Amino acid sequence: MSEALIEIENAATILKLLGDKTRLTMVKMLDSNDCCVCEFVEVFKASQPAISQHIRKLKDAGIVKETRRGQWIIYSLNKNIDYYPLVQNLLQHLPNQDYRMKELEDQGLRISCE
Repeated sequence: MSEALIEIENAATILKLLGDKTRLTMVKMLDSNDCCVCEFVEVFKASQPAISQHIRKLKDAGIVKETRRGQWIIYSLNKNIDYYPLVQNLLQHLPNQDYRMKELEDQGLRISCE
């Protein structure tokens, strides 16, 4: 086995984080699209503070990373973490979420912050 094994404690933490439907959906969306908070707010019809809290938990765990574009912060999956293969393996068993971004585009809300 060429992949590094991860501690059970770390795996449990990651799986617990991804056990939340909203966070799991966010991570699946980030598997094929980079997103900003405002897009998640529209997709989940949730408040900006609620979405930011989810993002913060994912970021603190290293699952998600951020990139600044002007005054905006764009989130993406962090593929350089030891347990990325675990996350990737989980995501491949989930239905594609690209339709959510398509709906945002159709409503003219894709990257509404730029």
